[in-house]
Amino acid sequence: MDKSKARELKAQAVDYARELAERTVRPSELRTADTGYEPPLAVGLAPQPDGSYALAVRYRLGVPSVRSIARKVVEQAGPTVDVRRTGRIRTLGPTTGTDAADGTDRVRPRPPVITARSLGETGRVRPLRPGVSIANVAVTAGTLGAFVEVEGAVHALSNYHVLAGSPRAKIGDVVVQPGPADGGRAPRDRVGTLAARSELVPGQTATVDAAIALLDDPEVDATYPVGRITTTAVAVGGEVVGKIGRTTAVTTGRVSAIEVDGVVVGYGRDLGELSFDDQIEVEGLGSEPFSRGGDSGSLVYREDGVAIGLLFAGSETGGDNGTGLTYLNPIDAVLDAFGATLVR
Repeated sequence: MDKSKARELKAQAVDYARELAERTVRPSELRTADTGYEPPLAVGLAPQPDGSYALAVRYRLGVPSVRSIARKVVEQAGPTVDVRRTGRIRTLGPTTGTDAADGTDRVRPRPPVITARSLGETGRVRPLRPGVSIANVAVTAGTLGAFVEVEGAVHALSNYHVLAGSPRAKIGDVVVQPGPADGGRAPRDRVGTLAARSELVPGQTATVDAAIALLDDPEVDATYPVGRITTTAVAVGGEVVGKIGRTTAVTTGRVSAIEVDGVVVGYGRDLGELSFDDQIEVEGLGSEPFSRGGDSGSLVYREDGVAIGLLFAGSETGGDNGTGLTYLNPIDAVLDAFGATLVR
């Protein structure tokens, strides 16, 4: 079906899933959002090889009756449905031994391990470049995704849960490279300060998990494996994409769904579970995952070097190769949140 028809079917599926959840799931077992009952399904558009779209239905275990709800939604939608079990979706902070899924945990810095990879992704890198470890001094570590310009000043772009970490973070907080989980400490490894962040509020649906840090030194290396990235585009689905991240370095994937609403992401103690709308889903190509813990904040780009999204969350299962699904904020929504442009 074409995109407009798929969007109509998506809206119907969301309403039907919410109705089923209200009838079959106890309120204490189902997240309630600012719009009322949050369906235990994420629903979007799945690109097809012929250029058309199917309804994308994503569900996770842990909510009673979720399989039954997913099955009934699929039956109502008809044959053009791409349904998958995602497993639990979390922010992609690094494994620290305290809370492997929560990038907002406060941890004791460990000394960096000097290896070939640490020199590229988890070690101290100057000048700064995309793909290296970075974080608020009170967080663990994530990825420096891109350099952006705001009112003529150069900033580092990453996620809220990387550069801020929690509602307690304040503008002016120190940001270090590498992140504390990789041995970064202030003032020795300071590279800038938190300048702005998207607001994430329990019970309210979000679109972006992003923050920017004003850099002490504006002289940076803004190149990626595909060269400089200076333009953006809206994901249409099916694109082959890449990223460079702190943990899995350079990986390749495919956009498996767009305009995904109701993506419920675990944020740990401070924020609990938050729901995101209008997200992009990516699955890894080959046998490796597209992302893992610590890759949060990576810029995701097409083969032609055009940016489409900011990586922020993922699951450990799902996708054609079974290694998990990755979720991105649309890059234009991220940049618009700060009045920012990619550094040229």
